[in-house]
Amino acid sequence: MALSASLHLRQSQSLVMTPQLMQSIRLLQFSHVELTRFIEQEAERNPLLELVTPDSEHNGGTEGDGPDPARNETFGDEQGNRAGVETNASDDNDWATSSPASSERLKDELDGRYENVFPDDHVMERAAAPEFVDNWKSMPGNDGGSGGDGYDLDDFSARAPTLRDHVAEQIAFTFADPSERLIATDIADQLDAAGYIAGDLAETAERLAIRPEQLDAVLCRLQEFEPAGLFARSLSECLELQLARRNRLDPAMAALVNNLELLARRDFATLTRLCGVDEEDLLEMLAEIRALDPKPGTRFETGVSELIVPDVSVRPGADGGWVVELNPETLPRVLVNQAYFATVNSKLGKNAAGQEFISECMQTANWLVRSLDQRARTITKVASEIVRQQDAFLLHGVDHLRPLNLKAVADAIGMHESTVSRVTSNKYMITPRGVFELKYFFTVSIASAQAGGDAHSAESVRHRIRVLIDQEEPASVLSDDDLVALLKQSGVEIARRTVAKYREAMSIPSSVQRRREKRARARAAAV
Repeated sequence: MALSASLHLRQSQSLVMTPQLMQSIRLLQFSHVELTRFIEQEAERNPLLELVTPDSEHNGGTEGDGPDPARNETFGDEQGNRAGVETNASDDNDWATSSPASSERLKDELDGRYENVFPDDHVMERAAAPEFVDNWKSMPGNDGGSGGDGYDLDDFSARAPTLRDHVAEQIAFTFADPSERLIATDIADQLDAAGYIAGDLAETAERLAIRPEQLDAVLCRLQEFEPAGLFARSLSECLELQLARRNRLDPAMAALVNNLELLARRDFATLTRLCGVDEEDLLEMLAEIRALDPKPGTRFETGVSELIVPDVSVRPGADGGWVVELNPETLPRVLVNQAYFATVNSKLGKNAAGQEFISECMQTANWLVRSLDQRARTITKVASEIVRQQDAFLLHGVDHLRPLNLKAVADAIGMHESTVSRVTSNKYMITPRGVFELKYFFTVSIASAQAGGDAHSAESVRHRIRVLIDQEEPASVLSDDDLVALLKQSGVEIARRTVAKYREAMSIPSSVQRRREKRARARAAAV
């Protein structure tokens, strides 16, 4: 067989993962905070990108500039026209006009000047503290009471003391000896956020070249600090310190604290034998244990909780359906400065490097704008389909939550499952039922006990289990088999091991443990 060379022309299509395409995919799964941080970084690198903040939008431009018709606003709130409020121009006699002349005329007509009511106020405040008045009125937002948003008093409040500050203050007043104060400070540096000693005290004594007895003496004085329970080395010691402060550390309570693993398993029979008390006394002791603080140091945490900002809002519509809108607060508004591009491009002339740079900036800016617009449209599509699928949940609650998976939503809107998965990550929806993560609406399907009946959502089944257990009586505590039978009567076909798994996931004890607790509570209430 002879070998020969030949030339063939073949045309094919393939998907190439360019850096821009990969970045567009990443934008889908960004949360609001991550997206804002990414756009700010892009705006720092790209001189053609400008961000419109609420303050600059209120002032009529970006960075304090006036509105520029050459700037092309290419991305913003898609629901801006629907959410806008139409206003009519008022005539010259409109009392609500905000011009300075009309305001002065209004004060004269209504006799509303402060000088007429308190004629000596301005003289007194100027004589008392003129420099304070000048400084206060010179601050932004304090223009003598004629406008501005004012100040939030939280900006002037003192910083909340941390755990280290609280302990250091008590050390300064407790230890007069410099050596003891040094040891106490070293031990305080080993405290974790919960108020426990995280280090090894034997290593501390060796490092400070002191006797263990001297270290224990300092530690005993440290354990007298407020709040009770600080400087403990274990949970049992923390509870003992708090009980001793309340004068409740008797032998029975000490035996209970030293056997917390039995308490976690709710082994009341063994606990009553070890503590030498009956079930009623044991129940009272458990109530005292629950009233203690297992992490006394957490009350000094100064971290600020992050507020969830929903990406999508759902509200009832006038036609009986649901209105799905994107939250304007989570939509960054990006401007591409066309005028600046034209000016720079004309002045570069034959500078090839400059022309290439500014062209690349324009391409990047346009790509970012298109990606943000596509991201907003995709989120709206996915959220609208979720609302359509979970209409019964929005109307009647979690009992009517339908089983749903990514494939069902992807097929309905013509997208890939991976795209739907990225869109639903770190996104939240505010509904008349509350704020939910988009992934909350995707649950496992549980078959119906009736032939041809609708399947049930795993989340709704968990809710039914919780309701049934909350409604049970002490004399008739429901076992897992009883729960299976009751769920089957309501049309849910579920296995016993699945009920046990759901119950344990909700931290609900077994029927034996619940029966012991409820009988003990009933006897204590009767007494």
